[in-house]
Amino acid sequence: MALSFCGNDRGSKAYSVDKGVLDNGCFVDALNLVPHVFLLFITFPILFIGWGSQSSKVQIHHNTWLHFPGHNLRWILTFTLLFVHVCEIAEGIVSNTQMESNHLHLFMPALMGFIAATTSVVYYHNIETANFPKLLLALFIYWILAFITKMIKLWKFAEASLGVQQLRFCITALLVVLYGLLMAVEINVIRVRKYVFFANPQRVKPPEDLQDLGVRFLQPFVNLLSKATYWWMNPLIIGAHKRPIELKKIGKLPIAMRALTNYMRLKDSYEEQRQKTEDPDKSPSIWKSMYRAFGGSILLSSTFRYMADLLGFAGPLCISGITANMTFGVYFMSSTELLQNTSVLAVLLFLALVLQRTFLQASYYVTIETGINLRGALLAMIYNKILRLSTSNMSMGEMTLGQINNLVAIETNQLMWFLFLCPNLWAMPVQIIMGVILLYYLLGNSALIGAGVILLLAPVQYLIATKLADTQKSTLDYSTDRLKKTTEILKGIKLLKLYAWDNIFCDRVEETREKELTSLKTFALYTSMSIFMNAAIPIAAVLATFVTHAYVEEVRLSPAKAFASLALFHILVTPLFLLSTVVRFAVKALVRYCTEAQRKHRNVHVSRGRQEIQIPWGCECSHTNLHLKGQLTMIVGQVGCGKSSLLLAMLGEMQTTSGKVYWSNGPSVALVKNRYSVAYAAQKSWLLNATVEENITFGSPFNKQRYKAVIDACSLQPDIDLLPFGDQTEIGERGINLSGGQRQRICVARALYQNTNIVFLDDPFSALDIHLSDHLMQEGILKFLQDDKRTVVLVTHKLQYLIHADWIIAMKDGSLLREGTLKDIQTHDVELYEHWKTLMNRQDQELEKTEMESQTTLERKTLRRAFYSREAKNQIDDEDEEEEVEEDDDDNMSTTTSRRSKIPWKMCCRYLSSGGFLMVFLMVSSKLAKHSVMVAIDYWLAAWTSSNQSLADPFHRSYVPVFIILCGAAIALCLITSLTVEFLGVAAATNLHHNLLNKIIHAPIRFFDVTPLGQILNRFSADTNIIDQHIPQTLESLTRSTLLCLSAIGVIAFVTPSFLIALVPLAVAFYFIQKYFRVASKDLQDLDDSTQLPLLCHFSETAEGLTTIRAFRHEARFKQRMLELTDTNDTAYLFLSAANRWLEVRTDYLGAVIVLTAAVAAIWTSSQSGLVGLGLTYALTVTNYLNWVVRNLADLEVQMAAVKKVNSFLSTESENYEGSMDVSQVPEDWPQHGEIKIQDLCVRYDTMLKPVLKHVNAHINPGQKVGICGRTGSGKSSLSLAFFNMVDVFEGKIVIDGIDICKLPLQTLRSRLSIILQDPVLFSGSIRLNLDPECTCTDDRLWEALEIAQLKNMVKALPGGLDAVVTEGGENFSVGQRQLFCLARAFVRKSSILIMDEATASIDMATENILQKVVMTAFADRTVVTIAHRVHTILTADLVIVMKRGSIMEYGTPEILMEQEDGLFASFVKADM
Repeated sequence: MALSFCGNDRGSKAYSVDKGVLDNGCFVDALNLVPHVFLLFITFPILFIGWGSQSSKVQIHHNTWLHFPGHNLRWILTFTLLFVHVCEIAEGIVSNTQMESNHLHLFMPALMGFIAATTSVVYYHNIETANFPKLLLALFIYWILAFITKMIKLWKFAEASLGVQQLRFCITALLVVLYGLLMAVEINVIRVRKYVFFANPQRVKPPEDLQDLGVRFLQPFVNLLSKATYWWMNPLIIGAHKRPIELKKIGKLPIAMRALTNYMRLKDSYEEQRQKTEDPDKSPSIWKSMYRAFGGSILLSSTFRYMADLLGFAGPLCISGITANMTFGVYFMSSTELLQNTSVLAVLLFLALVLQRTFLQASYYVTIETGINLRGALLAMIYNKILRLSTSNMSMGEMTLGQINNLVAIETNQLMWFLFLCPNLWAMPVQIIMGVILLYYLLGNSALIGAGVILLLAPVQYLIATKLADTQKSTLDYSTDRLKKTTEILKGIKLLKLYAWDNIFCDRVEETREKELTSLKTFALYTSMSIFMNAAIPIAAVLATFVTHAYVEEVRLSPAKAFASLALFHILVTPLFLLSTVVRFAVKALVRYCTEAQRKHRNVHVSRGRQEIQIPWGCECSHTNLHLKGQLTMIVGQVGCGKSSLLLAMLGEMQTTSGKVYWSNGPSVALVKNRYSVAYAAQKSWLLNATVEENITFGSPFNKQRYKAVIDACSLQPDIDLLPFGDQTEIGERGINLSGGQRQRICVARALYQNTNIVFLDDPFSALDIHLSDHLMQEGILKFLQDDKRTVVLVTHKLQYLIHADWIIAMKDGSLLREGTLKDIQTHDVELYEHWKTLMNRQDQELEKTEMESQTTLERKTLRRAFYSREAKNQIDDEDEEEEVEEDDDDNMSTTTSRRSKIPWKMCCRYLSSGGFLMVFLMVSSKLAKHSVMVAIDYWLAAWTSSNQSLADPFHRSYVPVFIILCGAAIALCLITSLTVEFLGVAAATNLHHNLLNKIIHAPIRFFDVTPLGQILNRFSADTNIIDQHIPQTLESLTRSTLLCLSAIGVIAFVTPSFLIALVPLAVAFYFIQKYFRVASKDLQDLDDSTQLPLLCHFSETAEGLTTIRAFRHEARFKQRMLELTDTNDTAYLFLSAANRWLEVRTDYLGAVIVLTAAVAAIWTSSQSGLVGLGLTYALTVTNYLNWVVRNLADLEVQMAAVKKVNSFLSTESENYEGSMDVSQVPEDWPQHGEIKIQDLCVRYDTMLKPVLKHVNAHINPGQKVGICGRTGSGKSSLSLAFFNMVDVFEGKIVIDGIDICKLPLQTLRSRLSIILQDPVLFSGSIRLNLDPECTCTDDRLWEALEIAQLKNMVKALPGGLDAVVTEGGENFSVGQRQLFCLARAFVRKSSILIMDEATASIDMATENILQKVVMTAFADRTVVTIAHRVHTILTADLVIVMKRGSIMEYGTPEILMEQEDGLFASFVKADM
């Protein structure tokens, strides 16, 4: 019988028990089987019954999960137990080969033990999730039995005087210890849970998080195995294939990870420090508080990291062992002998790799979680700080929005990254030292030379890394600048086109882009140097070491040593490269943070410039003002006399230099600090990124009746009806762009809706036309607010409302001019009253109008236009996208799946072709050459070390020169590949941006009406940034790691062809892992991006609306919102990093399997030892690079979306700039006279839309002043655009001084006419740039223009005169002043035709008078076409054209038209009197 339990050697007494039963070794081994069999018999039925009951597919919900005491310890012990069992099996099998016949008892019990241990942990897991501890008794009994049987075996071994030298003795002793410990763990569970032998077992509830079904992030709650392999992520990642992951799917964060929890942790440790410090001025160190709050996790992560790094060295040592022991000798069963068995070493190598990777991923995960927690805490800290910023800080530019965004988006993330890299900081030196010691042990002195090369080149790497950081910073500055200029161009695109300045401003952007590209090229150079150093240093080190070894050492280099040291060099390079990055990052983060901390602790309160209001009259003013309860107080005065500042001072937003503001809260009088909420509508309207309804209710409970009343009072209903989702439409930065008047009315509605005693309205009528103002005054302020008996303070320019005021305050130059009722002022200050009266007459108009053209209707019109066109465009876009994807496919589940897992090859080709074919060819060929040479080097090394020549043999030396040449070639190729990839990227970025900018600037104006500004800006900011900086690096990394993996697999297959059989299942597994991961990763990446945006927006929104938020006293609500947004973003980020860990664990395990199969194949085929070493070294690199392949693929896929988006804009059509006439045919001074003939003109905005002007005919003589009026949508503005050929003229023509304008080149036409638009547009730069960007005029001409526009004195007073700074959008001038600048701009261009498009719509009376005067005098000899907003502005015109529905209804002088009593013009004038 060949197989018998105790073996049947000749003459053996295997079955005799003469000396007593226990003295028979075989019987003792049989006894050891009993506990294992017992456990399997008991647990299998229970598990099957359990699974059977669950088989109805009812998933036990995770709210029953909890961990029994000692959970993690039990898992660790069980894994150790499994490992020891594996050793026992190995020892048994190896010993068995020594015997004459097979002795099953040597390894059979160990095998059963292995199965039982596995079962025990599965059984435990099921009991734990079902929370049914009574069943643990079975395990308890098993541990006791196993402990006893093993004890007997150990005792018998000791009697037979076997000791530590014998491996079997050690294993048995280890098992006794492990079973004992597991028994102790079980007793502890009984002690804590009291589930047996006790009268009242302890009821345990699962953690609070798990009872909340919204929590889906289960990492803290699952068992140890699932924690280590991210098994709980499987349903999410595999499910992503069927339908995209949405926010609902990732749920909420567990409580311990929420921003509030972490903020409290950080704050507590901060406060604790503050109490400990003696010196009150010294602020506590933020670093110490961070360490106190989060130090524990960092230490844990570092521990994992150390374990992983030490295990990393097992690889090279096992290679050395396997390669050395490829000679087959005899076995002595001592402890060392087992380690000389190559198969055992292969298994050990596999286990070491698996463990190393598990620890490494655990370390990453813990640091990332800590980093996220820290970021949440810091964001909450910064937000609280922002809420306490003083207004002057914001307006004086000490804290700009940019800085705040920077803090939130970049700096907190940098700190988070610093934390991720922290464990590396202390793990790396250890890794390097260990590596050098091992190398020395393998190679002797020549190893030190190789290590020396690495260490000498490390500072160079550090230098390159610092340079990289600096370059990146300067690139960032340039791109911010470029973006700012681009934004301005896009916002003022209409003006630029009308003035033919688009190319000038386009060149401004190109100029900045040039600087940015220079910086990018430097960046590319340094990046490629850094990549080159990484690739070249190991080659140089290997070269130095082996050549020295060949000439210096007496001993021949064996394959074992050569390949072990090769693997070690590869291990060494990574920490050195990372060290430079980490050190740089750490230094940067420290510097940033220290300055931040200082900035944080100085509570900023500075005030400069015009913000500083002297309130010597503060006391009387505030008392007279606000003791009048339920009164309407109006504040009037000229632009810039301090009306708004007075309101802000009352709200406590200003620095009072003297005087106090008192609020009476009921009976008591309080200072500003403790006042109630005040409803406040600021002058510059401020909206939230939320629905219209949320903007109006602003956190107050919704009351339908009140809401309706407010909407009617602000006449918002017609506007709401136009919105696609009514009042549920998103507005604000990212929502729909509303016009100024609509935004303002929403802000006023917000103030009216709030239930506060006091309402402050700062110039609520400024952007409204007359009807709306009157309606708002009557319905909103007089009726709605006065009925509620609320105190109202109103700042206004509309003097006709003064009659309604209970109290009037007149201001001038920051001080009080007069106060009292209108009667008081009439009697005491006659002059002022008269001045007001004349202005009032100009303004005063009756309410019973027959609706003339009004600004509101205009706004509604643009809104409507924007929507229709946007919907149309969206439909077209959607159709395009549908077409791109397989056209004829049924859109069922499978196609969406395949569509989502496809790699965008088309876009990759598009990107590469932008870089130029030469670069692509260079890149591909150099990459292939480089990797071939790298393989050649290693192959040569294998051949060299395996050759059996003696040292004296000249042939042995002949290996050296070839080796040197190969290494030199490899280093050169490394340089070439790294340079080509980076510069390919720069070339592509240059072309794509250049084309994009030109396409967009030259697009027809219609394109800007239908494409949201944000969308265009995104192409220039985020997408361009990705194309500039991210794609080249991803591409480089992807090609490198793919080629490395392929060359490795090729080498292994060459060494051991049988490996190819195992490769098939591995490849299939890899394919599915990457396929599932890429889809899930893309979704999670999108979620991370889409949740980050609202968070950033919320920060900038808060900073912009500080005064409003504080006036309403809504700080707490906004804080709450911030915490929610942070948590949502953190959830997405955590899931994303967990998905990355999921992938890495899996690809690492795959890599480990590849190493195992390569090793086993090598052992079985027993090939040449040098080649075996080669194969294993390559197999080890695969583990490092497999996950990079997948991650780079996933990244590239996300990044190629940017190319796709840019590409979609490159297909827009441009305006036809050429024209059919040559520029030389147009007279220099055309148009000399300014005669305009309009013949049968038909105009439309787009070929798909209806015409807006139908067969218009008119003749305007030189020098005539023409007024055009009509209701909304009558085509007045379209006519003004037709003069500039901005719209599609598809029939008829406009002839100016004998030339048909459609034949002219656009540049020529537009540069010869002038226009003043309704919205004044100024660009950042100097005043000179705004008046004359072409720089063709003399200073005298500019001063003359300013004088005409009555701005000369103001500009003279500014520092720098004509070169005085204009901030973005001209914010440093009032709206009236901006409009006057536009007038001066039109005058500088001395064209004989001026078109005024409702230019007086948004300015106060005084400014309007100036405008009228200038037009009459300065433009006396020019043709002026005015599109009238208020009819009285064109009563003095020479010719009036009345339009209706795109046709001319009446045409003639105002006098003649007035006589036709039933005519349109007459009715307009009546309404306007």
